[in-house]
Amino acid sequence: MILSFENVSFDYNGHSILKEISFLMDTGEFLYLIGPSGAGKTTVLKLIYMDLKPKTGVVSIGEFNSQFMKEKYIPMLRRKLGIIFQDFRLLSDRTIEENLAFVLHSVNSPKKEVKRKIFNALSLVGLSHRRNSYPNELSGGEQQRVVIARAIINDPILILADEPTGNLDPVTSKQIMEILRDINARGTAVLVATHNYDLVKKFPARILKLQNEKILPADINEL
Repeated sequence: MILSFENVSFDYNGHSILKEISFLMDTGEFLYLIGPSGAGKTTVLKLIYMDLKPKTGVVSIGEFNSQFMKEKYIPMLRRKLGIIFQDFRLLSDRTIEENLAFVLHSVNSPKKEVKRKIFNALSLVGLSHRRNSYPNELSGGEQQRVVIARAIINDPILILADEPTGNLDPVTSKQIMEILRDINARGTAVLVATHNYDLVKKFPARILKLQNEKILPADINEL
């Protein structure tokens, strides 16, 4: 087991978002978290990387536990996670290589490993030839592949993808999902939050659905 929610509730400004949700995720699993916009998918992800803390209940990721987590240890948790944002969040004044190097320098990676890790990550997403380009010189799909490279560059135990295909056309969305499934096939757990049910059907895996503040197992035939 890599991830656990135990009776987790979360309120925002007195409004209940999640109510006593519980689920487990296995090491190396590919898992979908579905639900309409505003259902709380992003909130679940933020609870995992501890940008938010539960009102009640416990979130556990590997050896980290929200109940006993001190603020100073949160960066250590996030180094073990790869986070893929819908809006890319790349540094516009730096090349793709410099964007990835920034991540590695922030965790004090040895200089001799930086080039190798950047090359391996960009090769996996098919962008090693664009390492000297700037983000605004890339298409949306290419930028999202850079974001995936950034997410995997530190060999995370779990990748969190928040609507990773939300701004992309169907063909590019399919390519992004193929990359995520390939990463998962190499042993990394992947949790994808999405409301793109067509992609869920094309790339089936276990599904959890957020509905009415609760989280429930869902079947692909229900979508």
